[in-house]
Amino acid sequence: MKRPVRTVLALVLTGFLGLGPAQALDLGSALKSILKEKIKPKDSQQTLDTPPGTQQQVQPAAEKPRDQLLKSLLAGSTSQADEVRIGQRIAGNLLGAVPLVRDDGLQRYVNRVGLWVALQGERPDLPWRFGVIDSEDINAFAAPGGYIFITKGLYRRLNNEAELAGVLAHEVGHVLRRHHLKLLQQSQAIAAVGSLLGSKFKSEDQLVQNIIGNGAEVVARGLDKDAEYEADRIGVVLTARAGYDAYALPAVLADIGHVAQGDKRVSLLFKTHPHPEERLGRLAEAVDSHLDDVPAGQSVAGRFYRLR
Repeated sequence: MKRPVRTVLALVLTGFLGLGPAQALDLGSALKSILKEKIKPKDSQQTLDTPPGTQQQVQPAAEKPRDQLLKSLLAGSTSQADEVRIGQRIAGNLLGAVPLVRDDGLQRYVNRVGLWVALQGERPDLPWRFGVIDSEDINAFAAPGGYIFITKGLYRRLNNEAELAGVLAHEVGHVLRRHHLKLLQQSQAIAAVGSLLGSKFKSEDQLVQNIIGNGAEVVARGLDKDAEYEADRIGVVLTARAGYDAYALPAVLADIGHVAQGDKRVSLLFKTHPHPEERLGRLAEAVDSHLDDVPAGQSVAGRFYRLR
């Protein structure tokens, strides 16, 4: 296969992470089960050893979890647990609108490839989950906390496992850099701080749902161009570190670039991303000749799972 661009790597491909063995994650019902914690107030009864008529010292009310979460979002210091919870909610909302492809073998395969790619990054402890959703659109999505989706329409255009790894690696890059979480921090949370904090919502779960709105809307809202370019660079790095052909992601971008802009399957992708030709150009500018000394990776075409 002819490579669409000769030089596409802006970072030196060194520093492979020595990570222990990991099990492939089965998506299944894991993505569909969304945490719903019920927060129960503590009883405020008088203790037995307090004499009648004695006024107890009033302790300051503990800050409610919903307020802690909102404050951490505003400060840009969201914990990993909160990030995962937000991602779970987004993923659940998205799957409520567009279900997974009903092919367990496909889902297990995509999870194995995605997990191996994600383990090449700096956040191997996230509960990474990957899935193919039943949509003919040509697109892929990421949600905070390690939730990655590729559409059936895009999957059908892939030629080998390396190209799948490249697409997933781009989305992993968004999670590594917390791009969508930063988008949330900069939009609804900041705009609503005056009315939300300590008032309107009864639980942390309700607050999370209000902040993210509709999950499909969040992942499809679109990031700025710099975030997409950064995810492209990270995607090539992770793909090469995982032992795949570093040119796999550019090959996918070149293929998508040949789809007519009027094709409804790419309307959302072209609306929320720079055009593939522009992305390829930025990759080429960023890397110069850094791939010249990188050992050739594998395409692994023979192992690629074909949709029935």
